[in-house]
Amino acid sequence: MFGNNYDRDNSYDNRESSAPINVGEEYDVKIEDLGRDGDGIARIEGFVIFVTGAKVGDEVKIKINSTRRNFAFAEIVE
Repeated sequence: MFGNNYDRDNSYDNRESSAPINVGEEYDVKIEDLGRDGDGIARIEGFVIFVTGAKVGDEVKIKINSTRRNFAFAEIVE
């Protein structure tokens, strides 16, 4: 599983390495905007993170659930 970029379960390894964040890590962020589906949007080093259940102006601790090339998904932990 680890170190094998051809493994189906790790199909996003190369994409994740370009993100300034890592899956499973926690960050303190401020919600700056809302996505079209109502998720809060935070940014870390300009990298967009969609945060379920967050509202503009919220200052929250989040945990990264998954990353893609240009964005990530997170949940509030505090």
